[in-house]
Amino acid sequence: MSKLITDFREYRAKMNKKILASDNKVMKRIYSLDTLTYQDGALDSKTKEMLGLVSSMVLRCDDCIKYHLEKCYELGVTTDEVFEIFGVANLVGGTIVIPHTRRAVEYWEELTNLK
Repeated sequence: MSKLITDFREYRAKMNKKILASDNKVMKRIYSLDTLTYQDGALDSKTKEMLGLVSSMVLRCDDCIKYHLEKCYELGVTTDEVFEIFGVANLVGGTIVIPHTRRAVEYWEELTNLK
C-alpha cells in the first residue's frame, strides 16, 4: 500500500478516535448523521458518494476528497466516472478547483494501483 494512502488512513483513524473519545454529544451526532446520510435510500450509496466527492472538491477539502475517492473506489466507481465527477466539480467550482483535482488524480491513481 502506498505511503500516501497509509498516512491518510492512519491519521484519520487516530484523530477520529480522539474526537469521539471526547464524548461530546454534538460531535457524536454529527458523525452519526454523516454515516446515515451515505446509506442507501432513494439514492444509492454510490451516487451519494459521487455527490459527496463533487461537493468536497467544490468546497476544496482535500481530506474529504480523499475520503470520498476511497468510498467511490470501494463502491466500484470507474476512472471514467471519476473524471466526469472532476468535470462537474471544476465547472461548478471554477478554476480554483484545479489544484485539488491534481491531488485527487494522484490519490485515485494510488487507489487504482492497489489491484
